[in-house]
Amino acid sequence: MVDRPHDTVLRFPYSDKRRASLVADAVRVEAASVAAVDDRSRTGVEQDDETVVVRIVAADLVALRAACATWTRLVGVAERFADSM
Repeated sequence: MVDRPHDTVLRFPYSDKRRASLVADAVRVEAASVAAVDDRSRTGVEQDDETVVVRIVAADLVALRAACATWTRLVGVAERFADSM
């Protein structure tokens, strides 16, 4: 699918770079897995100092909403993981 007219950026700020790095690393590995089963959206995960940035592009609004929910949930799981470190 080439045309992805809908996009959003989710930003998750943290108290320090270490925690942001733990979360970003944990979430980043999921991008390929999600891409393998979702042909309607693509996601990139970056770290900008103490913030994890998730960029989503989608073919339609339903796919965008679903991707936002998925990535918010994945970040939540990664935060719990980071808290246990």
